[in-house]
Amino acid sequence: MRANLEVTGSTQFSILSEDQAESIFLGMLEVLQRTGVGIHHEEARSLLKEAGAMVDGTRVFIPPAMVQEALSRAPRETVIYHRDGSGVIRLRRNEVYFGPGPTCPNFVDPETEERRPYVKSDAASVARVCDALPNIGFVESLGSISDVTHSLADVYEFAELITNTAKPIVAWSFSRDTCRDIHQIGIAVAGGEELFRRRPNYIFYCEPLSPLKSDHDAMDKLLYCAENRIPIVYTPCCIGGGTAPATPAGLLANAMAESLHGLVVAQLKGKGTPFIMGGVVSIMDMQHSTLSYGAPELSLFSAGLTDMAKYVGLPIWSTAGCTDAKGLEPQAAVEAALSIHSAMLSGANLVHDVGYTESGMTGSLFQLVMSDEIIGMSRQISRGIEVNEETLAVDVIDRVSPGGNFLSDDHTMKHFKREHWQPTLIDRWNYETWVTRGTKTMADRVKERTREILSTHKAPQVSEDVKKKIAATLSAAEEREKKKTKKQ
Repeated sequence: MRANLEVTGSTQFSILSEDQAESIFLGMLEVLQRTGVGIHHEEARSLLKEAGAMVDGTRVFIPPAMVQEALSRAPRETVIYHRDGSGVIRLRRNEVYFGPGPTCPNFVDPETEERRPYVKSDAASVARVCDALPNIGFVESLGSISDVTHSLADVYEFAELITNTAKPIVAWSFSRDTCRDIHQIGIAVAGGEELFRRRPNYIFYCEPLSPLKSDHDAMDKLLYCAENRIPIVYTPCCIGGGTAPATPAGLLANAMAESLHGLVVAQLKGKGTPFIMGGVVSIMDMQHSTLSYGAPELSLFSAGLTDMAKYVGLPIWSTAGCTDAKGLEPQAAVEAALSIHSAMLSGANLVHDVGYTESGMTGSLFQLVMSDEIIGMSRQISRGIEVNEETLAVDVIDRVSPGGNFLSDDHTMKHFKREHWQPTLIDRWNYETWVTRGTKTMADRVKERTREILSTHKAPQVSEDVKKKIAATLSAAEEREKKKTKKQ
């Protein structure tokens, strides 16, 4: 019998059996055909109707064959590039990348530690910290900018992010207009439209509404991305017992229907559009009426949705590294660790919301930096154990012999750096040394590391020409918004 490591390339678990996954998939197909979805966009409804869906007002009933056809058209692997060409992220089976989330209204000031509104300079800070952290694979903002023209906060955010990190960005926008602005910036950074299509430097994120509805803006942005071959995440936020069934199987069927009707539209608009299935899936805390980001159900449901993405052959957008706690304290570490390790072992592809605190209301660089260490630990475990003649080391054991030591053996020198994970923040000093080093807690070390990155790390810079193009895009967007305001 082959080991799990040999089959998957890493240690993985599955929540669902093949039979369970099939049942959820068939349930999702029934939901789309029998219940349908509310689609508040005329072009999207027209595309669906022409392809064979039944349309009744804004309600669209999608037959199973259309879903199957869309699945056959979507790429099984999506590649996103670092803007400086230094690396890629490959969204394929069991390749796992972590990053922050977007749009928190509040932010923990990394100097004063006070909770305050998120401002433009915070986006640059988040980008630089993400750029420095070895276990963060992609970048979002951890907030929504409050000190610029409100309707352009999304564009300013993207401009700050892409100029302060080389890592791929996950972008969002309020409207089709700002979706286009972001696209123009991405093209400028890539060096032209053709180069962007070949080497996209960002993924676009947008959301249907739970339950079973896509408003005009969500569909408008999806159609723009499909037309321009921009990789897209279409991800609902399903709250068990609130906007989705309380039962896990029902929630997963609901989440898939909400994400995959977006897939159908995207493939009708642009065959082969890179599409990442998604879902922020957790529960409504019935005592506090909040979406719980630290609930064990978030990890359970997310792993189940990852199984479903593997079942249908799509990359998956998932969630981890977040907490309902209000600060850097044990609850935050426990909730982040459990969700990160679950996401890692489930094989989710893009795992966002690392750094969320207060149930998604406040972004924290401290939470992000602490989670980076947790991700490193989890990734080491997920590597599994390789067994071959070299690693079994029978000859080495014989050579050292009873009573000897392995410390100075060449085999140890050859392998320990790869086989032994080395912490950056975790404390392993003996007590006396810990005291002489200042009796610092994990929270102390996290804060020090965060501030050190902010004071010393510099990401690769974009050219002056690119900066001018970004500034021109922002200026044109400001003029457009002024004209809109005058018309109103």
